[in-house]
Amino acid sequence: MVSTTESSGNRVVHRLLVPRLSLMMFLQFFIWGSWSVTLGLVMTQHNMSLLIGDAFSAGPIASILSPFVLGMLVDRFFASQKVMAVMHLTGAAILLFVPQALVAENGSLLIALLFGYTLCYMPTLALTNNIAFHSLSNIDKTFPVVRVFGTIGWIVAGIFIGVTGIASSVTIFQVAAACSVLLAIYSLTLPHTPAPAKGQPVALRDLFCADAFALLKTRHFFVFSLCAMLISVPLGTYYAYTASYLADAGVADVSTAMSFGQMSEIFFMLVIPLLFRRLGVKYMLLIGMLAWFVRYAFFALGVSEEGRFLLYLGILLHGVCYDFFFVVGFIYTDRVAGEKVKGQAQSMIVMFTYGIGMLLGSQISGALYNRIVAGQAVPQAWVTFWWIPAVAAAVIALIFLFSFKYNDREHA
Repeated sequence: MVSTTESSGNRVVHRLLVPRLSLMMFLQFFIWGSWSVTLGLVMTQHNMSLLIGDAFSAGPIASILSPFVLGMLVDRFFASQKVMAVMHLTGAAILLFVPQALVAENGSLLIALLFGYTLCYMPTLALTNNIAFHSLSNIDKTFPVVRVFGTIGWIVAGIFIGVTGIASSVTIFQVAAACSVLLAIYSLTLPHTPAPAKGQPVALRDLFCADAFALLKTRHFFVFSLCAMLISVPLGTYYAYTASYLADAGVADVSTAMSFGQMSEIFFMLVIPLLFRRLGVKYMLLIGMLAWFVRYAFFALGVSEEGRFLLYLGILLHGVCYDFFFVVGFIYTDRVAGEKVKGQAQSMIVMFTYGIGMLLGSQISGALYNRIVAGQAVPQAWVTFWWIPAVAAAVIALIFLFSFKYNDREHA
């Protein structure tokens, strides 16, 4: 497969572009899926269950801090693929120390290490998007095909740690470290993604991504960014506590069960190009947000043995929840942002979603878990816990429905 893109007026030929970018996405999300899904279980095994909310706050805080510097680096100084290589290599070194902190039951050290690692990892989410968007043509159709391999990577990671029996073991961090080294090396082979504003004078506004924040003056982008941040609060709840909930509800192989959500992602990711023209950005984003409400309602209603199938339906909805909002949201952001601030814009959305939104989600869900669920001997304690994010998601979807006004034809 040969793909071509425009770069500085010259036609650049990229051979096997889609397979190369697909492997990048596969490794990127294999790393994340290999440790984050069952982190709560591992912490519980080492008597740190009350710190789960704090542990899942490390990534969001890192996502808030990193875009400011990273956005400027990739827009003005360094090629994206080189920055990604450095980030993953540094992250791998940090991951190797995490098992020691868990075995020693040193909560402060664990959270510090997770913060250091996620400070390296979270920016690479925007970097992979930046590399793909720069290289691909016809993004609406080709990006979902590339991005779906990230989902496959997450699935393979979940099944791998489940089948090998290491889901609740510190070994998951050693697996993640090894794959991080591999992706660091592979990043250097990816298509060159230069800093679009390289050589231009650097001002203080560049450090604070002022050009990206200026996009918020556009009403529809402001509404999207606000709702993306708010819907990520329930997302933080899902990532932090679904594994613990499924275990309490009697699900045997938690990591494999949760991988069903990523399997559904594959289907819905491939459906995106077909629906994009028919539904448009607004209604695809809205469907994604409403799916969050339905998912959490299923979690609340599926706590009994008779309603167990609702838990699996809720997990299978992950494809709609994630793809229709976050993947479509990244494509929408690429459309709205100008060529020179795409790196900043993608980093800013990561900050709003994986940063501020998931930080609030981790802290709020941590407080709810400690107040409602911790110390309770029955799965029914989870019912109220899940209704809270369900209602929140419904309210956010209504705000988006009546506030977001966007013309797809103007930005196609």
